[in-house]
Parts: sequence; C-alpha cells; structure tokens
Amino acid sequence: MGGLQPWHWLIVIAVFVLLFGAKKLPDAARSLGKSMRIFKSEIKEMQSDGKPDATDAPATPIASERVVPSSEPTAHPVAEPSDKRTA
Repeated sequence: MGGLQPWHWLIVIAVFVLLFGAKKLPDAARSLGKSMRIFKSEIKEMQSDGKPDATDAPATPIASERVVPSSEPTAHPVAEPSDKRTA
C-alpha cells in the first residue's frame, strides 16, 4: 500500500511533462544533477575537515571572510578620550 506502482510513476511523469514541457525537462534534470554533485562534494569536504590529515595545507580564508594584515590599521580606529573639557 505504501509503494508506488508503475502506473503511478507514469502519471507523475505525465504531469511533469504537462507542467514543464518536454524541452525544459532535460535542462531541469541536468541542473538537479549538478546541484546534487555539488552538495555531495561539500558534504565530503565538511566530513574531511573534521579529520586532520598529514598533507593538510594551511587554512585558506573563505571568499566572504575579510583578511586584514596586522600591519594595516583597522578601518575604524578607536577614538581616544580627550582630557580637555569645555566649560
């Protein structure tokens, strides 16, 4: 009762063809395949991050992270309090 019969699959395929058209289905399947490969590679990378390897290279920053060299001053210097008071 829980499994799909072959004629169920035929109905599902027919609905997809009617909704998306025969020309867009191969592109949609290709995009889905690429997305799944990217997802799978990211999962493998996350799992390997937890396991230290002897051949690990130094960590490289992610493109969204900002790296500020220590010799460069910060963008917003901290204002020093002044001893002068107005009367």
